[in-house]
Amino acid sequence: MKSRLIRAANRAKYAAIGAAIGAAAGGLFGRNTASTGGAIGGLVGAIVGEKSVGVKERVDRVRRRSEE
Repeated sequence: MKSRLIRAANRAKYAAIGAAIGAAAGGLFGRNTASTGGAIGGLVGAIVGEKSVGVKERVDRVRRRSEE
């Protein structure tokens, strides 16, 4: 249960950061591109957040196995 909450929080954090960066970059060109940039940035951020948690969990599993 704890890992699910951590994964969800991490995914949300990276999605928010990605959306902010995408919207700022798109905002340089116009209002519609800011919206599109925010949406694409949020999607990319969520994917990155999901992958980074997965990697951390795998590293922890390998460490636990090597200690045994």
